[in-house]
Amino acid sequence: MNKKTIWILIILFFLILGAVVLLSMVYSLFAPEKVEVSNHAYLEIKLDGRLEEYNAGPQFADFFQGKIISLYDTWLNLKKAAQDPRIKAVVVRFGLLEADWAKMNELREAILEFRKSGKPALAYFEEAVDADKEYYLASACDKIIIHPLGWLGINGLAAEIPFFKGTLDKLGIKAEFEHIEKYKTAYNQFTEPGFTPEHKEMMESIYRDFFELYVTATSSARNLKPERMKELLNRGSFQAKEALEAGLVDGIAYEDHLFAEAGFKKLPELTKISNEKYTSVTPAAFGFKRGQKLAIIFASGTIVNGEGQTVALGSETFTRWIRKAAADHSVAAIIIRVDSPGGSALGSDVIWHEMVMARKEKPVVVSMSGLAGSGGYWISLGGNSIIAQPQTLTGSIGVISGKFSFAGLMQKLGIKSEKIAFGQEADAFSVYREFTPEERTALKNQIRIIYQQFLERVSTARNLPAEEVDKIGQGRVWTGRQALELKLVDELGGLDTAIKVAKKLSGIPAEEEVRLVVWPKKRKIMDILLGRQTELQELTFYSEMMRGYSRLIRALSRPGVWSFMPLITD
Repeated sequence: MNKKTIWILIILFFLILGAVVLLSMVYSLFAPEKVEVSNHAYLEIKLDGRLEEYNAGPQFADFFQGKIISLYDTWLNLKKAAQDPRIKAVVVRFGLLEADWAKMNELREAILEFRKSGKPALAYFEEAVDADKEYYLASACDKIIIHPLGWLGINGLAAEIPFFKGTLDKLGIKAEFEHIEKYKTAYNQFTEPGFTPEHKEMMESIYRDFFELYVTATSSARNLKPERMKELLNRGSFQAKEALEAGLVDGIAYEDHLFAEAGFKKLPELTKISNEKYTSVTPAAFGFKRGQKLAIIFASGTIVNGEGQTVALGSETFTRWIRKAAADHSVAAIIIRVDSPGGSALGSDVIWHEMVMARKEKPVVVSMSGLAGSGGYWISLGGNSIIAQPQTLTGSIGVISGKFSFAGLMQKLGIKSEKIAFGQEADAFSVYREFTPEERTALKNQIRIIYQQFLERVSTARNLPAEEVDKIGQGRVWTGRQALELKLVDELGGLDTAIKVAKKLSGIPAEEEVRLVVWPKKRKIMDILLGRQTELQELTFYSEMMRGYSRLIRALSRPGVWSFMPLITD
């Protein structure tokens, strides 16, 4: 056999091998995964990643955007697990988690509801350095267990907001924004050297309310007096034995001794099934695919005009979902799940209008998640009823608009700009110069008109005098609990409460089961590659994601009137 033949055989071998590997990968991606659940299993909910409302993209997208935990899927899994005779318990394991307080409360309520089935829910910590939100969730479980070398860090709440005005001044960049009114602090990071009195007052009010809710819930769950809980939070850090002695945990154990340490020795040896795998288990057998339909439509992200569902929420995309749900006679009611800091005032109004139109066909209930302020609150006004979590950030009834001027920076760099303009105000929003005093006055007048429309929307929807709305507006952000007192929302609760209200408004008996239909639809790899339905316009999930970022940047870069919440970190 000559060398040429040998090389041909070697190349053919690797080509065949490559083809086999590729076909195996394709099969593993496209083949429906059959999930086997042991008759003696426990559901493990590993909270390690970013907790988002809903993840409609394919699982492999996590490689590009980080690990995403779907709140809706986890909530539904707890519902299924409560009725699934094969699932004997739930274990919540904590890793590096990103989540807001409202989403944690949604899960906390779901765990408390699961426990009504008589099955135990356990929380397991290994090393949790800054774990106040995690501990808040864990306190809903029957028992909290920590690793023998574990470290529990619970030290209260704090927020740090960076202000960049000093840096911009040095660079020669000027943030020129007009806002209505004094609490509308969305761009204060760029226009102010630090907190204004109103900004600080608002932040302290929000975090004080969060802290009171946190202390009340955890002290009650751990049978501690609130004063004692505050003492422990002031201490801040606990090794495993110290946490046990303080009454913060119930036991110390390695993971394989978790159930025995928690006092559930009668449970047989249980097989673990992950939260992700259990999502594939059909809910049909547990009453979630019977009865009349309720649509749940997720309104997540910054609101922009036009199309978009990844990164930014496009008004045209969202209104199309609402129209489909409204036109579907098998859908009894629509639940809009809002998790948005706002965005385009125009885009928000387009969505609001479509929700009002849908109400002529069937009830529309709004369920607020972590963020539902500014434009997020604007669209919420389109519902028959508004339900918020106690920790939802909402309100922020105000408007902002402006630009960044790079004139000083260009002068420092020796860059000269010359213009040709036809129209006195043709270059008003140019980044190459600052606003004139007359232009700032005109801009303020324009956004005041939008603000008055916002007040009218709130006044009509909430049956409040416009003067009262103005007092609680002014751009101020409220917690859900505060918003209830101010009559900005109707009720406190999560998805369970929203479903109960939707059933009541649509005449469905409270005890009757319903089917939940979700928008946006989950997209699989096959949908993307074969161009099913709307995927014909999108070659890959990633290209849409990048277009979403690009669209958001373009939208925020051009002149417009925005209804945004300020940055609130925790």
